[in-house]
Amino acid sequence: MGDKSPKSNQKKSSQKQSRANSADQKKKEAVAAKSAAAKKR
Repeated sequence: MGDKSPKSNQKKSSQKQSRANSADQKKKEAVAAKSAAAKKR
């Protein structure tokens, strides 16, 4: 894992970004589900 080439660094950062995005998406979906459940009552 000692590869310091820009390409490998770019790959790592894009993976981090996509993980952050999917976590964010899950949070938003959970919030949307909660608000939808609250509206049904």
